Amino acid sequence: MNKPRLKEKYLNEIVGQLKDKFSYKTVMQVPKLEKISINKGIGAAVADKKLIDTGIEELTLITGQKAVPTYSKKSISNFKLREGMPIGARVTLRGNKMYDFLERFTTVVLPRVRDFRGINDKSFDGRGNYTFGVQEQIIFPEISIDKVKKISGMDITFVTSARTDEEALALLKLFGMPFKS
Repeated sequence: MNKPRLKEKYLNEIVGQLKDKFSYKTVMQVPKLEKISINKGIGAAVADKKLIDTGIEELTLITGQKAVPTYSKKSISNFKLREGMPIGARVTLRGNKMYDFLERFTTVVLPRVRDFRGINDKSFDGRGNYTFGVQEQIIFPEISIDKVKKISGMDITFVTSARTDEEALALLKLFGMPFKS
């Protein structure tokens, strides 16, 4: 099986550029993308259990990897929520699937967003991880608009081995993430 294009780009170009920019002593200090986590909260699933299956199916289609349901940790009577009820879906991508998803995300998905002017560079957590939300799942080409019963969003987190937000921003920019200038 061949390596994804972004993995090749990371190994051949990005490592060298980051090593020069931040003057790392060894290649092992250069930050890398460790995983991409995609979470989809489905609050309406408290009333309709089929929404969880739909959410899992959509995440599986989008990522090419089986999604798993997430369960509530505690009961909240105002929301008619009991401990252990399914309330969302999640999937974690690593390795080649992660690079494939990132490439499709930056080249196909983000250009499909209406009035897109770049993603915000303020959503770093202080430890080199970047999270942002997508309002509609229909921006992914794998999702057929005709079959969508309810428009819902998701959170996508890029977990890097960078120690600072500045290093992580440089890494994600070199991967082709379109940040606002």
